[in-house]
Amino acid sequence: MKVLRVINNNIVLSRDASGQEVILTGRGLGFRAAPGQEIDPARIVREFVPADGRDPDHLAELLAAIDEEVLRAVVIALDVSGVEGRATTRPTLAIAVADHIEAALERARRGQGLEYPLRAEVQTLYADEYARAVRLLAEINQRLDPPLAEHEATALALHLVNAGFASGDLSFTYTMTGVIQQLLAVVSERFGIDVDSTSMSAARFITHVRYLFVRVHAHRQLDEQDSAIGQAIRRNYPEATHAAEQLATIIELRLGSHLTADEVSYLALHVARMTMEGEQNAGERGA
Repeated sequence: MKVLRVINNNIVLSRDASGQEVILTGRGLGFRAAPGQEIDPARIVREFVPADGRDPDHLAELLAAIDEEVLRAVVIALDVSGVEGRATTRPTLAIAVADHIEAALERARRGQGLEYPLRAEVQTLYADEYARAVRLLAEINQRLDPPLAEHEATALALHLVNAGFASGDLSFTYTMTGVIQQLLAVVSERFGIDVDSTSMSAARFITHVRYLFVRVHAHRQLDEQDSAIGQAIRRNYPEATHAAEQLATIIELRLGSHLTADEVSYLALHVARMTMEGEQNAGERGA
């Protein structure tokens, strides 16, 4: 590969074998380099491939704006912790995490603590991401000073959740978190059951809603023109269907997108499973 543009001493823009512009990082990679110069593959630490039409130059400049030590620590930590391996080439997560860590380190040096009010919700709704965030924070703390407080795992978990969306900020993820809580509360109140968010059916519901958000955001909702499966669900679970229609209204109000009949039907199926499990658990407690 050849240098297309030198961003700084450690970041250059290049082009891979397929002709795609890529961002290369490595200590001293851009030092005294010039456009057209061949790049030594042994010096490349990470290759980032911009996706979703994102501008390679802009992403490279965002990487260059982050402290070199912080960026290096985050990239290694993402790999070592198992959050993102070396085969992963998305620059957006590395940028988001490194930018957050840089700000968190500055707050820590100033003695300014920052609590995250969504900590309990994140641990419950995004248990997998939270567990990965805890590992990621531990690896980062091994490489940077001062060590960051454990509550920073909450913010890192939200960044991991946000990585599933095309948006570059956390606003959509914050909205999704609030909506999921609202939907669970509606189901609990409507059916008079205590929805255990750690139960299997609730976990499946949360996962389904998260992917529903992804589909809505990408304008790719399930839509088979009122499929036979959707009709069967509505026929077999009328109460759950009415509840799902109420949930759909909330989602539509919050996201500004109308849900298809099939999306409402699958919401109904998950509501039915949650209510059946909730009623069964209540019966066992009362026996």
